[in-house]
Amino acid sequence: MTAAQSRLCLVEDDEIMGDSLCDRFQLEGFACDWHKSARSALASIEKERYDAVISDIRLPDLTGDEMFTRLQATRTQLPPFIFITGFGTIDAAVRLLKQGAADFITKPFDLEALVEKIRQQAALPRSALSCEEPGAALGVSPPMRRIAAMLPRLARHATTILITGESGVGKEKVALELHRNATAGSAEQPFVAVNCGAITETLLESELFGYEKGAFTGAVRTRKGVFEQANGGTLFLDEIGEMPLAMQVKLLRAIQERAIVRVGGERQIPVDLRLVCATNRDLRQMVEAGGFREDLFYRINVIQLKIPPLRERRDDILWLAALFLDDYASTHGDVRKRLHPAAETALLDYPWPGNVRELKHAIERASILTTGHVLSAEALFQEGIIAPSAAPETDLSQYLQACERRYIVNALNGHNWHMGQTASALGISRKNLWEKLKKLGIQAELRETSGGNGNGRVP
Repeated sequence: MTAAQSRLCLVEDDEIMGDSLCDRFQLEGFACDWHKSARSALASIEKERYDAVISDIRLPDLTGDEMFTRLQATRTQLPPFIFITGFGTIDAAVRLLKQGAADFITKPFDLEALVEKIRQQAALPRSALSCEEPGAALGVSPPMRRIAAMLPRLARHATTILITGESGVGKEKVALELHRNATAGSAEQPFVAVNCGAITETLLESELFGYEKGAFTGAVRTRKGVFEQANGGTLFLDEIGEMPLAMQVKLLRAIQERAIVRVGGERQIPVDLRLVCATNRDLRQMVEAGGFREDLFYRINVIQLKIPPLRERRDDILWLAALFLDDYASTHGDVRKRLHPAAETALLDYPWPGNVRELKHAIERASILTTGHVLSAEALFQEGIIAPSAAPETDLSQYLQACERRYIVNALNGHNWHMGQTASALGISRKNLWEKLKKLGIQAELRETSGGNGNGRVP
């Protein structure tokens, strides 16, 4: 389990402390639900799955020990509880430990110590956001970490999901990660992907639903379509916006009935699968223009994941580049190449209209054409494609601030957003690092991408 997948429940009525803890947990890669009363937390813990609960003992409606006792009376299994206590409530905390609480921490406390306790109780490794671990498979930027944190819950509860975003942002990668979350710990289940825009209209129905022997000239045997092939697993329909209107009607029927009829057949065949649709088009506009059925749009748009373009999540660029360099070296049995500092700057400054796909091709092309072990900025871009200037800012102050921000974000990524380790690597104190995060807008960026809804919830 990784921090990006782990979900915490925070019960704290103090606005300043609660806000600070939520920010810190998010920077460490945890998802966190913040409740300001015991009764609100009780309702949530009864229906949600948490990897740990962090609760103050003094709460406005019930005490922490009263909340814990009520939960023990109604639940056979509880997540680990870590209580926050003041000097005057240490006795209560000790009693809670005897009752089965996992740990407690006394105010004023060191945030590093609290985070370490949470990691120990939730059995989390320190390198929770390393490239090699599944939870970080989507990226290290706040938007992609937020999406990754949502996938385990979607995998448990959602049967139809729509993924939107520009071409090349990695929609199929998100679908694969969702499938991986859904099948973890179980027998292997199929993942079937089909590009609706790459199949002619005359062949699309038989590709989706299959056909019976003799259904048409050349149908010498019965063939299963992708709906049947994906039975028990996940079906990924890419470029759903390219599907002809006539086929949209048949797709809607299959989704509604969770059953298909093969071409040339009469018998309904039930299918049990997770349907993930993807598009780089605005389906709502297509509905208004008559190019996409409204009823199908509402059927597949139950839950929508919007993948931002790479230019809007630049924290992922060097992380992805490192991943592609590893993949290339592993696939071709070659020595892993590295990026020259000027090449890193060029990668960060380029707008990447082709998104992740274009970045991957650039890394592969440069790796093939470069005989040495260091990739230059020139090797990354085809002739005629010029990377923007490394200093597009309007003045020296802005340029230096942008450089500092990149340097700190890279350091955070390199140490998996662990504040103590990052500060040590930078040669500054944790307090100084926090001040720089606020000054450079890094913390604000995390908050903005958390989808804040005013109730203290951090997805």
